[in-house]
Amino acid sequence: MTPEQSQQLKQWLSDIALKRDKKAFANIFKSFAPKIKGFGMKQLKSESAANDLLQDTMSIVWRKSHLYDADKGAATTWIYTIMRNLSFDMLRKAQTQKEDSLSDDIWPIAEVVDDSGEVFSDHLMSQQIAQYLDSLPEAQKQVVQGVYFQEMTQEQLATQLEIPLGTVKSRLRLALNKLKQQIEENS
Repeated sequence: MTPEQSQQLKQWLSDIALKRDKKAFANIFKSFAPKIKGFGMKQLKSESAANDLLQDTMSIVWRKSHLYDADKGAATTWIYTIMRNLSFDMLRKAQTQKEDSLSDDIWPIAEVVDDSGEVFSDHLMSQQIAQYLDSLPEAQKQVVQGVYFQEMTQEQLATQLEIPLGTVKSRLRLALNKLKQQIEENS
């Protein structure tokens, strides 16, 4: 990066911090988006995770630009440090949080096979699951129904509901935690 480009980047960060300048933010976004997304694809091995990394990094740049101190380092270093720390957080979270196993733990088997090999539905279990779902806020209920009953991917659901993918993930995580708590309380 040339000294002129470095100075321009510092100016953009200052404009964001002092004036909430959207044009300056757009310039930073255009400059860093391909690099951040590329890093995310390499480290996180998923396009949706790379997009989340980009969104989260740029959100922090927008919200915390006032914390950037040119005396402590280059603006690029500051932005890449935010990106790197977020990617580490995402990797740790992916390792420790197993949403798939959580869903397996809370969803009781709705079909049971009898001795003759015939499959029948457990209607009491279905009613109980419906009651648990009805206790959720409508937004969380929609996400759970879309993912588990309509067998939609989170990306498909985000498109259908016209909300960000991160919102779908957050709502699903909250809903699953609430459902798990309800099932444990009633067991």
